[in-house]
Amino acid sequence: MSQQHAPTRSDDEDIEELKAADAKELHRAVREEGEEEVARPAASLLWSGLAAGFAINASLLAEGAIESHIGETPWRTLIVSLGYPIGFVIVILGRMQFFTESTITAMLPLVTRPSLWKLKRTLRLWLLVIVANLAGTALTTLALTHLPLVDASLRDAMVSVSEAILKHDAMATFWTAIPAGFMIASIAWMLPNAREQSFLVIFAVTYVVGATGLSHAVVGSAEAFTLLWSGRIDAAGALLTKIVPAVFGNLVGGAGLFAVLAHGQVRPEMPDQGVGH
Repeated sequence: MSQQHAPTRSDDEDIEELKAADAKELHRAVREEGEEEVARPAASLLWSGLAAGFAINASLLAEGAIESHIGETPWRTLIVSLGYPIGFVIVILGRMQFFTESTITAMLPLVTRPSLWKLKRTLRLWLLVIVANLAGTALTTLALTHLPLVDASLRDAMVSVSEAILKHDAMATFWTAIPAGFMIASIAWMLPNAREQSFLVIFAVTYVVGATGLSHAVVGSAEAFTLLWSGRIDAAGALLTKIVPAVFGNLVGGAGLFAVLAHGQVRPEMPDQGVGH
């Protein structure tokens, strides 16, 4: 009778390689990414955030392209929203600084080892990234609106797509930004475990955000600026009823809910982290 050999070290390593990361490992991976982000120089954050602000407009371009080629149908929104994930795919897989991703990545180091220093660094990161993201969307939409970069039909379709945000006042924008912030933050949590499925994870989650009409601060700013440059709304309307409420709603959903819940599920199993940076 043949004897069954004991698993070798190589066997154990192969098994571990196939196992999905548990919550503690995901927490560590996202936390370490956040620690790297809060330590980045301001110039790096600004340039990377600006690039993300430029790139996220691909979502509006893609939605506009679909909008311009599809007739009135009951499922029009579901079809047009297929373009919504495109900018997110470019930004997230391109490792650009993105406000709604940083709500969880920067928050985990803070809640794990709270300190005044980390609070200041987290607020600094959020401020620099959101300012850079908004500058990117403002400049890009200004160029798309007033320069012959795209066909007039596509430009009109982008305005038409953007008009969807007009149905929300400031409070509605804030409330619908909370689930959007939660869902986008979940992408940063899932990606370390997604491996080859990164594209599908990003596409699926952001498609739901777009198809359900939830408010995202950065994509919403591209839509608000498009309406502003086209004369559909004024500056106060763009900033105070569309952009600022979405920023705070995304923070509540991403940092206030998802990050705290993600940390809470592993906190009882973690050794005492102490205090300080």
